[in-house]
Amino acid sequence: MKKVFFAVLAAGMVAAGCEKENIFNQEDKTSVAPEADPVYDAAEDPEDQISATSFERTITITFSDGGAAVEGDENKIVSVDGNAVTSNNTTTEKVKYILRGSTSNGFFKLYSDKKQAIVLDGVSITNLGGAAINNQSHKRCYVVVSGTNFLADGATYNTPAAEDEKAAFFSEGQLLFSGDGTLEVSATGKSGIASDDYIHIMGTPTLNVTSSAGHGIRGKDALTVDGGDILVKVSANMKKGMTSDSLVVFNGGKTVINVTGGTAFDDEDQEYKASAGVKADGNVVFAGGELTITNSGQGGKGISGDGNGYFQGGKVHVTVTGTNYGSSSSSGGGRPRATDTTDTSTNAKGIKMDGDIYISGGDLYVTAANHEAVEAKGLLYITGGTVYAQSKDDAINSAGDMVIKGGHVCAYSTGNDGLDANGNLYMEGGVVYAIGSGNPELAMDANTEEGKKLYLSGGVLFAIGGLENGSSLTQSCYSAGSWSRNTWYSLTADGVTYCFKTPSAGGTALVVSAASKPSVTSGVTPSGGTEEFNGMAVFGGSASGGSAVSLSNYTSGGGQGGPGGPGGRW
Repeated sequence: MKKVFFAVLAAGMVAAGCEKENIFNQEDKTSVAPEADPVYDAAEDPEDQISATSFERTITITFSDGGAAVEGDENKIVSVDGNAVTSNNTTTEKVKYILRGSTSNGFFKLYSDKKQAIVLDGVSITNLGGAAINNQSHKRCYVVVSGTNFLADGATYNTPAAEDEKAAFFSEGQLLFSGDGTLEVSATGKSGIASDDYIHIMGTPTLNVTSSAGHGIRGKDALTVDGGDILVKVSANMKKGMTSDSLVVFNGGKTVINVTGGTAFDDEDQEYKASAGVKADGNVVFAGGELTITNSGQGGKGISGDGNGYFQGGKVHVTVTGTNYGSSSSSGGGRPRATDTTDTSTNAKGIKMDGDIYISGGDLYVTAANHEAVEAKGLLYITGGTVYAQSKDDAINSAGDMVIKGGHVCAYSTGNDGLDANGNLYMEGGVVYAIGSGNPELAMDANTEEGKKLYLSGGVLFAIGGLENGSSLTQSCYSAGSWSRNTWYSLTADGVTYCFKTPSAGGTALVVSAASKPSVTSGVTPSGGTEEFNGMAVFGGSASGGSAVSLSNYTSGGGQGGPGGPGGRW
């Protein structure tokens, strides 16, 4: 696992370090591939599989009202005080521990310089004074989930001064989850599950983690989900459902994260922080599986990362309903700050990456009630997959260039631009349904204020609202001067029919484009095909009825795109 993490981080750093003005061929105004390969290598370290390790000894610990009982401990490495159980393995043996039984006031604590395994086999442990399981070993710890299990911490931790425990299930070393049982974790003092190394979830375990004080699941070096059925609920301000100080990867499994906490001032870092469903201080990779995130916290995010975002496969569904938090003024937030320039605001966004975003496959559905649905602080690069983004602010926004080479993309804004690039915006392929809210907001907006442009050279476009003034339209565009609300339209080009349902409100102009002049019909009934874009499109089927729409040549925009309110320009 380590080697993969370093390889991905290195690729991410190369991509994040690209000079944005050099990514594109400025002679013919067409985009070229990024300098870094945007595809994540999903290879794994075989040492993370429990089958790769042989255990010389098995010790069974059974908790009960009368105190814990120990079997198989010929070397006397386990000490028991009621239901407070500590293993100090100084032998040469690698030990597998099987935990069973129940206690309402106990714990299992482990010291070792060897790998170990913990089999949760129908155990229930509540520790009123700290972690239910506390692994102080820095080696791999295999966690096999069998049967039904429960772990809970206390509101107050009584941790020895020289040690550390950050969760109801805490480990200094790697935590490697497998098995087919159920583990429920209830955290009221700190996080639910945490490692000061990395966490890797594989197999088919069911993990239900609830935290009212800390994060749900946190792997410091990395967090990887290859399998399992995971449910995480987090209610504390500025805490995250699943998080890492470095990399977060989803390769499989089914993960559901619900966050309700808002924004708060972090005394340690002296800044305001928001909650998030998934947060990585490095890259976020989604290569497979299913991920569903809801965040209702004020200023909260769905997915947030300090590095790049790679969306390559699987299904991602993000819903952010919280309002924006605070303001950047010196009186905002109602709390003293270190300087008058401290930003007390956090905006509720669906997906926000401080680096680039690469979308090459999978289904990505993102809605944000009050700020951007998808935002890249660098390049946004789409070559495949299906993207539906809806927001009151920009639906899809990039601080740098935005490139669409393939895939199906719907960018639907009810109060700002559909697609908004603060650099150049290149559409070279794919199918794009872009909806802007109305003048001065646009369906497709590039940063002409700084000499940037919209370059449209390929793909199929159905846009409500104008295109950026001064656009370079090397593929012909056509316009219908008006359109009807809540109406199905068909666009047929090169023998393929696409059906789009118009919104209840939006910009004035209807603009279409394809490799050859399309025919457009209003008031149709779609049949067959595949439904996409949250029911607003049907592709690959047929359309019946309706009336033909008269199209005229469209040359360059329906009004100058401007800042468009908060978030439109930085």
